[in-house]
Amino acid sequence: MFLFLQEVQKHSVHTLVFRSLKRTHDMFVSDHAKAVALDDQSYKMKMAVKMRAEYKPVLHMPVLKEGRERGPLHTSDPYGPLGYPLTGLMEFFFLLMFSGVALTADTQMQKMPSEAGVHSMALALPPAQARQEASRTAASVAEIHRHAGAAERSHPPLHSLMEGGTKSSALVPRKAPTMPKPQWHPPWKLYRVISGHLGWVRSIAVEPGNQWFVTGSADRTIKIWDLASGKLKLSLTGHISTVRGVAVSTRSPYLFSCGEDKQVKCWDLEYNKVIRHYHGHLSAVYDIDLHPTIDVLVTCSRDASARVWDIRSKANPQVVTGSHDTTIRLWDLVAGKTRATLTNHKKSVRALVLHPRQYTFASGSPDNIKQWKCPDGNFIQNLSGHNAIINTLAVNSDGVLVSGADNGTIHMWDWRTGYNFQRIHAAVQPGSLDSESGIFACVFDQSESRLITAEADKTIKVYKEDDTATEESHPVNWKPEILKRKRF
Repeated sequence: MFLFLQEVQKHSVHTLVFRSLKRTHDMFVSDHAKAVALDDQSYKMKMAVKMRAEYKPVLHMPVLKEGRERGPLHTSDPYGPLGYPLTGLMEFFFLLMFSGVALTADTQMQKMPSEAGVHSMALALPPAQARQEASRTAASVAEIHRHAGAAERSHPPLHSLMEGGTKSSALVPRKAPTMPKPQWHPPWKLYRVISGHLGWVRSIAVEPGNQWFVTGSADRTIKIWDLASGKLKLSLTGHISTVRGVAVSTRSPYLFSCGEDKQVKCWDLEYNKVIRHYHGHLSAVYDIDLHPTIDVLVTCSRDASARVWDIRSKANPQVVTGSHDTTIRLWDLVAGKTRATLTNHKKSVRALVLHPRQYTFASGSPDNIKQWKCPDGNFIQNLSGHNAIINTLAVNSDGVLVSGADNGTIHMWDWRTGYNFQRIHAAVQPGSLDSESGIFACVFDQSESRLITAEADKTIKVYKEDDTATEESHPVNWKPEILKRKRF
């Protein structure tokens, strides 16, 4: 006896899964649109529970004999006047509607009965019953107000049960939750490259008059440039190591700078010389910032401290710091302690930016960009997609958030929705390595029409909006996030 075995053809797992899905679809496609058959017993139980939950405050009201006799229960329709199967509690409800209690303008049944109407109904009842329920009138009205409208939302009635009533937000059908559509922003393009520094350009700031901007570099110099032409106006020397931060005061003709030499300097721009030193940091000072309205200078250092200098007013400014320990701290300067510590980031926080109009700020980290609400640091949303070490953030009043990273990429986001509408990777300066394309700092000028970046190829690049772009040429390719937004 000979057996001939036919070799079974082998398929990939993907093919087998797809065939299984197709067989399942063919099996159930005919019943896909059919409604599930109603079970009478479960439906009656459901309606009984709903009636008890929604009309419990009025179930204690008595029903007169003549009202029961002319009620709808003696009709041949088992579903009652509304087309619903009648249960014990529903029978009581209809008896209450057709009872012998005289209905007046104040006592007729309403969707949202007034307190005066309930009192009038109580007065129409027998005296003992009225006295018994007088103490529960207020609670009953509150219950009716709280539960009103639930039945209409779940099962719209075919006939109007009750007339009158007052408007309530509970009766308005709720709209389905929708994702806000991002605002269209024109794309930005590079229109100027400024060379002059002999080292990495680490910091940048624009003066309040929008006439010039200042940069600090690893070549230990501070340079001031004309914003309109891009020409060098002045060079300041004094630091003995990399200049990591610069800030221009809006209240006085002063320029502040900090560097890896542990020094914080105040420059008088009328005489172009240092007029004050701030001593105290024990290691390199990485960033510096000025409060926009009061005389407060804040510096942060590698010695794991943030120092506040020259407080001359009694105001309580909001100070926020980010650290390589992955935390963001909101400080109470009056109490001299931390107001809140935000631990949502998983990696070091290298950049913070405050929105110019809203009371919100954003933080940048290699895991993602997060938005927060001041003053307590309430989380708003994540901006994911810039998978690099983010060194700098900038935002303008139009809601354009810019993030610059260590790999030379610039991402532009819509602040409100977190939509990433543009990605830029500018070429490095000729003669530089491709690895020298990092973005160390970026800032909008005072008119917010130009974006200035400080880069690792020793150049300063200036971007502006593309005037020729339209919503048709650069449409918003927006796909809302279906999954719940993650907090971490």
